[in-house]
Amino acid sequence: MNANSRAQPRPLLLAAGLTGALLLAACASPPPPTANLKLAQQAIATAEQNEAGRYAPGELAEARTQLASANTAVSEKKMVTAKQLAEESTAAAEFASAKTADAKANAVNDEMRQSTATLVQEMQRNAGAQQ
Repeated sequence: MNANSRAQPRPLLLAAGLTGALLLAACASPPPPTANLKLAQQAIATAEQNEAGRYAPGELAEARTQLASANTAVSEKKMVTAKQLAEESTAAAEFASAKTADAKANAVNDEMRQSTATLVQEMQRNAGAQQ
């Protein structure tokens, strides 16, 4: 009988220990999204180097705002929100870079069209003078 009475508390103790471990795991917050924050910072720096402040100021400002909000969320221990905001910041910065590249490419295309039109006019003038 003593052997049986000692055997019963062990499964109960094991279940209580397991429940406690699960509760602790559920309460633990995820680590800060350091990699996501760095990626957002790098994307903003790249956009700035590409002159996004000139060609896509709204998108660049949005990226900066999202990054600031992500840092605030980290300080408030809201890691899931911080990660999401950091990802949104990265996307906004990458969009600013893409919009900048598009604007620059369009400017080059416009310049080439204008140069081509000038050459065509010059050729027509020269052809008319030879006749």
